[in-house]
Amino acid sequence: MHRVGRCSRQAQEGSPMENGVGQEPRTPELPAAEGIPVPRPTRARPRLVFHTQLAHGSPTGHIEGFTNVKELYAKIAEVFGISPTEILFCTLNTHKVDMQKLLGGQIGLEDFIFAHVRGETKEVEVTKTEDALGLTITDNGAGYAFIKRIKEGSIINRIQTVRVGDSIEAINDHTIVGCRHYEVARMLRELPRAQPFTLRLVQPKKAFDMISQRTRSSKSPSEGRVVSGKETLRLRAHGPATLEEGRSPFEEEAARRVDDLLESYMGIRDSELASTMVETAKESPGAAQLARDLDLVLGEFAFPQEFVAEVWAAVCHAKEGQE
Repeated sequence: MHRVGRCSRQAQEGSPMENGVGQEPRTPELPAAEGIPVPRPTRARPRLVFHTQLAHGSPTGHIEGFTNVKELYAKIAEVFGISPTEILFCTLNTHKVDMQKLLGGQIGLEDFIFAHVRGETKEVEVTKTEDALGLTITDNGAGYAFIKRIKEGSIINRIQTVRVGDSIEAINDHTIVGCRHYEVARMLRELPRAQPFTLRLVQPKKAFDMISQRTRSSKSPSEGRVVSGKETLRLRAHGPATLEEGRSPFEEEAARRVDDLLESYMGIRDSELASTMVETAKESPGAAQLARDLDLVLGEFAFPQEFVAEVWAAVCHAKEGQE
């Protein structure tokens, strides 16, 4: 395996809506002339239209036509007249900074997207008195890494101004915008002990309690959970988005276990990465082949052999639990 260097890099008017999918009206069939067959009109592909709001308060907008996270952010920014770089992350079906409801690689067709934008910038000085800072980091897929979890009793937990949802903009005045979460986690791990360093953080713009009742419909929201068997839009880092059935119970459990392993080994959480690893594991006959397959598709992570073995075991245990 090779090692990583520094930072790598409305619905159509009048169209009926069904479960957030714009349906093109059917073309009326014309009577056939005698002896001449009339071809049936091809049905247009459904248009996927999603509702969105800014988490701190805004009118409801409608977005469509995106195939990845960056395009999604660009569409949201266009609706609200802001720059895509203002968006830190999105949550599904809640305006709150709820890390359990982050928009990841899948969006249910009925999900309501809330965009959390840049708020105040703050700087904190940290002294690393032990190897682990107590941070779990994720990223938005568009250049911003942010804090997903803070371990109780940890170094960071003792700094009251640091919050879950804060975006890490710079370490010691070295900007890390554009870095992936695993790269930021590695930088923090490699900082020397007993030497103070500075984190520049950007917190999400605060929401108002009065918008807590805003949901995608009069029914209660689905709490951001992709229900198995329902169609979802799968966003991919490489390649176009695809419309898929929801993950099976086995895939959900296996991805959860792998995501837990990512946190314990690397200090990151990434549900889409975990899902990709589970998909790869499903096609592998054993841990050794899985290591080779992961090196082909996710080589930049340079996963150690013992970690891959843990991933293989987690996927196997999840499968046994569903049988």
